[in-house]
Amino acid sequence: MNFRSINRSTLLALVTILAVGMLFVGCSKNAEVETDPVTEVVPEVEEIVEEAPVVPEVPAEALIDYANLEPADFGIEDVYFDLDQYDLDNEAMSILSSNARIMRTADVVIMLSGHCDERGTVEYNMALGEKRALVVRDYLVSLGVPAKNLRTTSYGKSKPFSRGHTEDSWAKNRRSHFERP
Repeated sequence: MNFRSINRSTLLALVTILAVGMLFVGCSKNAEVETDPVTEVVPEVEEIVEEAPVVPEVPAEALIDYANLEPADFGIEDVYFDLDQYDLDNEAMSILSSNARIMRTADVVIMLSGHCDERGTVEYNMALGEKRALVVRDYLVSLGVPAKNLRTTSYGKSKPFSRGHTEDSWAKNRRSHFERP
């Protein structure tokens, strides 16, 4: 074979192939590395200390035992009506909005009782008290309170809050009251 007749690029390719071949022949697939057990260094393992999980703070209303309290004891307020009226004014709707937030959390059955002042007949006041209880129930349901948690009744003028015979006393008796059934 005449090396002068081989051009440079062919020669370079042959040298490269030989070098790569020698690398493969020199490497063994099952080569084991021997270590001296006396001098082998084992890295220190850091101890991982797990911190206790952070427990979210429970809202105060979740700690209230609603089932054993009267509605007034957990923030439910009565709503009041004008003489011979059963429509809700802005103040009543505001109170009922607050009551609804509590009642959705409490998830207990509440009796809505309609009351009237002493004026008027028994029949008239029983019907008016029922309308007052129903309008309050319907508004609470529209605010997301489950209807299954609400009962209604009318006491008319039979259970006054105030026993006086003045406009101030009568105004306190024209209400829808929240109580346990």
